[in-house]
Amino acid sequence: MRQLKHPKNSLHHPGLRSHVMRFRLERWHRFSLYGISSLLVASGILWLLAHYFLRSAGEFGETVHPLEPWAMKLHGAAAMATLFFVGSLLNSHIRRAHHARRNRYSGWSMATLLAWLTLSGYALYYLASEASRPLWSAGHWIPGLLLPLLLVLHILLGRRAARR
Repeated sequence: MRQLKHPKNSLHHPGLRSHVMRFRLERWHRFSLYGISSLLVASGILWLLAHYFLRSAGEFGETVHPLEPWAMKLHGAAAMATLFFVGSLLNSHIRRAHHARRNRYSGWSMATLLAWLTLSGYALYYLASEASRPLWSAGHWIPGLLLPLLLVLHILLGRRAARR
């Protein structure tokens, strides 16, 4: 019986099987996610610093620091890019790792946290009134500070599982 030859870019090609079973992202994908996540967290922290620590008293009360609106604009742009890259993980990483029962707790924790940050960010932009804005804001930035910790934990647990 004749064996089928699979192209090198096919998931059925033997050379790709080890990469697929490791669930490790390609280098460009990993670095893009790390970079955009770093920009997202850094811009959020920059906004926090400008909003809570860099305001000064003006003639008519507290004034907004010039960094605050720029940090918010950068944070919004990084959030859009993050949504794109997280969406790109759905088939290639999340679905396959879930079916293989790998790194589920930290993976679902990441997905839940990212869903909450997306929802609370949307609420801050479109739903929050002036009265509810401080509550929505705290409900967004406090969990947002957990994102880098959870991402590092997810990566370390995934690498440890891959070595087994």
